[in-house]
Amino acid sequence: MKYMATYDLMESIRVTNEWLGSTAKAACSHPAFGLSMNPLVQLTAAWGEVTERTFQRMESKPDWNINSVVGTDGRDHLVDVIKMVEKPFGDLIHFEVQGRSERPRKVLLVAPMSGHYATLLRSTVVSLLPDCEVYTTDWHNARDIPVSAGKFDVEDYVLYLVEFMKFLGPDTHVIAVCQPAPLTLAATAYLAEEDPEAQPNSLTLIGGPIDPGAAPTEVTDFGRTVTMGQLEQHVLQRVGFKYAGAGRMVYPGLQQLSSFIAMNSETHASAFFDQIVRTARGEAHEHDRHNRFYDEYLAVMDMTAEFYMSTVERIFKNREIAQDIFEVNGKRVHIGAITDVAVKTVEGGKDDISAPGQCVAALDLLTGLDDSKKASYIEPGAGHYGIFAGKSWRNNIRPLVLDFIDANMTHERRRIEFANIKSLHAR
Repeated sequence: MKYMATYDLMESIRVTNEWLGSTAKAACSHPAFGLSMNPLVQLTAAWGEVTERTFQRMESKPDWNINSVVGTDGRDHLVDVIKMVEKPFGDLIHFEVQGRSERPRKVLLVAPMSGHYATLLRSTVVSLLPDCEVYTTDWHNARDIPVSAGKFDVEDYVLYLVEFMKFLGPDTHVIAVCQPAPLTLAATAYLAEEDPEAQPNSLTLIGGPIDPGAAPTEVTDFGRTVTMGQLEQHVLQRVGFKYAGAGRMVYPGLQQLSSFIAMNSETHASAFFDQIVRTARGEAHEHDRHNRFYDEYLAVMDMTAEFYMSTVERIFKNREIAQDIFEVNGKRVHIGAITDVAVKTVEGGKDDISAPGQCVAALDLLTGLDDSKKASYIEPGAGHYGIFAGKSWRNNIRPLVLDFIDANMTHERRRIEFANIKSLHAR
């Protein structure tokens, strides 16, 4: 089948490099070299260790590694990751905190489907857990989904979000990070027309391309200039025989990763060289800064071809969300139908992926929403990652988002909050 050989070739290259790394590490760590004064022996062993770990991380999905959270009672509470809704292309999961009363803020964190796993938002989840009941979308690697499960494009993505929102109920506060921002806005508008009672209380859009044309970046320039035929010819491949999704047409994670790295190749090359030197000196460790970042950064997932292609064509090229002409199942979704959901946009002043202006464009589309329910914020000096997981998020943006949630909480959720406070004081 066309492109299967290319997919398997990439996987063969990954496995070969992992094997070369492990071989170099094992050979140069042999006791026979223990008394050697040649620094090349230690450097080769260090190169092997870093190389093995690097190519191994490209294969597996990272764990959430969220074991416990400190409650208001000062005790550590264990955290269980529970699947609430299971679907072929993604699940709705809940971070259930054992032995803790229900938090009044119920948050749905919509994770990107843009090459990395939902665990990219680990630090975001950790920061919200003490104050919120946190749910998130956990998208699956397309290579592991059998062809028999069917297609998955931007319309299917929207319908998944609609189902998740309906399951959680109207007292939910949705936070969409980056890529899903326009589709989450469309899902909310879809509910406004089809099932108004299921709409969330608030919607926070963080660094998303609502209108990619509002502030061009390297990403939007690529989406505008490349043709759909070029994309189909050069980036799409069929999953090889090693995985359950054999034969499915995808945009491979390994190919995406090569593009990510190429954008900042000198920075990545310097980081890996420094890590090899630190490893040779015995200064590196399992969870140092380099490993924490690259263990997540290198873990990539395949996207279905139809999702990738429809995102480029409909969101970036045709700007269907920005022009309010987006359709789901042949029915136009009117963003102006949103009249009750409070909407806040958050942007980073130095975001080079979704530049300031792209996300705040959502507020102009909300023609049916009162200005009192609209809010926007730009974090000066923050890049793309910082607005949802870095220092800017922790110190400035997170408090603003929680205040926005509190200002738009239903009376029922406030009742739960007061009951919890009363119970805490009674102890």
